[in-house]
Amino acid sequence: MKPTYKILLLTAAIIGTLSSCKKLNENPDSVIVSSQFYKTASDANSAVNAVYSTLNSDPAGDFPLYGRQLNLLTDNAGDDQIYSPSNTNPDVRALGTETYISSNSRIQKVWQQLYYGINRANIAIDNIPAIQMDTATNARLVRESKFIRALLYFNLVRLYGDVPLILHNPTSIDLSSLQVPRTNIDTVYSQIITDLKAATNLPKSYTGANIGRATGGAAHALLAKVYVTRKQWANALTQLNTVINGGYGYALFPNFRDAFQKPTKNGVEHIFSVQFETNLGAVNSTQYLSQSFVSFNTATFPIDIPADSSVYKLYSANDTRRAVTFYSSVYNAATGQTVVYNNAYTPYYNKFVDYSLTPLTTQAQSGINYPVIRYSDVLLLYAEVQNELNGAPTPDAYASINKVRTRAGIANLTAGLSQASFRDSVFLERRKEFIQEGNRWFDLVRQGETALLTAVHKLPAKSAASSKNILFPIPLVEVQLNPLLKQNPGY
Repeated sequence: MKPTYKILLLTAAIIGTLSSCKKLNENPDSVIVSSQFYKTASDANSAVNAVYSTLNSDPAGDFPLYGRQLNLLTDNAGDDQIYSPSNTNPDVRALGTETYISSNSRIQKVWQQLYYGINRANIAIDNIPAIQMDTATNARLVRESKFIRALLYFNLVRLYGDVPLILHNPTSIDLSSLQVPRTNIDTVYSQIITDLKAATNLPKSYTGANIGRATGGAAHALLAKVYVTRKQWANALTQLNTVINGGYGYALFPNFRDAFQKPTKNGVEHIFSVQFETNLGAVNSTQYLSQSFVSFNTATFPIDIPADSSVYKLYSANDTRRAVTFYSSVYNAATGQTVVYNNAYTPYYNKFVDYSLTPLTTQAQSGINYPVIRYSDVLLLYAEVQNELNGAPTPDAYASINKVRTRAGIANLTAGLSQASFRDSVFLERRKEFIQEGNRWFDLVRQGETALLTAVHKLPAKSAASSKNILFPIPLVEVQLNPLLKQNPGY
């Protein structure tokens, strides 16, 4: 088991260490403390880069949040994915069978990673405004940090419900000041919306080394997703119209495969992606979702597999997304042979495999980004919102979903569907479009408890799912360390 860390106590320990140094009147030139940092534009950039790094790395050397960890909750606990048959980790297996409990280490790790990122964002937001530097750059860096903070709180509140709303780095080692109760979900969402509205003033695009940073379009798109989750349809429509018609230049790739290729990363369809690159310089900055190819020469099973064959069968034979999402054979350049996998666990997931690597089994160096928001997400949300606002699908709703279907090579939906039937069509399209992209579990939850349980109960391995699984438990260690935290029902 890899080591874990307690965010608030870790911060307190660092503060305590600094206080001890002050007491001894020590001020070594080789050590940089917070009072010596946040002085220059370079310091500000470094602080915000550190905020971004919480998305693709882990300080304890564990799986990154968007490189594997979040996937364990949103995919293994849904109806698309299950743990590898060779995976002996009981906590991972419990996620795949809906038998997880509050002491589950993976659930705890996601909570910690989200708050770790929030803490870094809080530090940047609090300290950067006082730095003497270019005013526009100063404001941009603060807005980028607010975008990341909003994204992380959006994940937290959807996974755990009411969560502590912490907006500043702790400045005291007093334990009572570190113990924060859960904040009402409406208040958390209000802060998410406030942060994203500020982030809508970010640039429309970047060049050079800044490509991949949060943009104003990304803030509008994420804000639309927040409003859809809250069923605030009119507000969502305003944001979606801004993304579509605001001159951001977003479009679908003509080829679905290009959404998951290294040469086309950060392209016209990618509104915001977590950046992964070959040889980032840290062993924990790894896209573990690509690890299925490790089985190519080790005879082990891949990390993630479809929950059952029905996931693959969702796609018609002419749906171009099927061959991008799954693989059941691969060409071995070393032997000149095509290896066909033929066992109970094929096909395997394929989206995040970096085919530019040689050999393919070196997937720990995968350079495939994780797309948090793609333009197809915006189009499908737009279709959903139009249907909900008008009581039935509008011509614009059909046009929007059919852009996604046309790109996939399948027939358009034809007019005449009821509101309920069109809604079902949108969610089915979302499932096929976004497998392994962290959307399915959230989509099931926002349809309601019945939708979630109906979906997972179709899988015998997930028969234990019950009403409590609409939320994940607050990690046991957090409740033990903070008596102000109350556990979610059923755990």
